Amino acid sequence: MVTLHIEHEISDFGVWQRAFASFAGHRRQAGVRAERVGRPVDDERYVMIGLDFDTSAEAGRFLDFLNSQVWSSPANSPALAGRPRTRILEVV
Repeated sequence: MVTLHIEHEISDFGVWQRAFASFAGHRRQAGVRAERVGRPVDDERYVMIGLDFDTSAEAGRFLDFLNSQVWSSPANSPALAGRPRTRILEVV
């Protein structure tokens, strides 16, 4: 299993959460097996997301989708502040 780890600043958690929820079907279709969202206890304007996939190829394809279809469009990522940091991690 691999995890697509994403971190980024946000301007409003409620707006971000609604936008994140609107892509639930895309995550399922892409093969996401589990997802986690966390926020630092001392920074309400930052989120960390973990999306679990069976393969790194699936994670890479979903990351390409995020870059080209979600984060490149202010309408699709209305609360995004700055550039997301990502890594594809092997679960050990």
